[in-house]
Amino acid sequence: MKKLAFLLLVLPFFAISQHKLTIEVVGVEHSNGSILVAVYDSSDSFLDSDKMFSGGMNSASEGATIVTIEDLPEGEYALAIFHDENDNEVLDTNFIGIPKEPISFSLGKMKTFGPPPYKECSFKVEEDTEIKVEL
Repeated sequence: MKKLAFLLLVLPFFAISQHKLTIEVVGVEHSNGSILVAVYDSSDSFLDSDKMFSGGMNSASEGATIVTIEDLPEGEYALAIFHDENDNEVLDTNFIGIPKEPISFSLGKMKTFGPPPYKECSFKVEEDTEIKVEL
């Protein structure tokens, strides 16, 4: 019984910290559709929707939209954000793969021939974190 009481007192200190990530997406041109945020935790998974670590969405609001991700453990992350103007939950592209809907990343900027690498977009979450991203 003493061991059980000890474990109940000590185990909470070993629990993984969970944090809230608040993303303010600015430059939203109109209120049609939703703002979708994909959270990635490695360069191997970056921009692969099947390997997304977490995600969130909110109805688009002209000017700025807030998207909140709850229960995010401490770590390094990169975000891919897009304005799903037609609410089909897919980034629409043209016939050669260029996005037809506004897209952005947590820190890095879109390159002439594609998205920035994970390392350019990554940031650390060690506590509740707020980040502002220009769409």
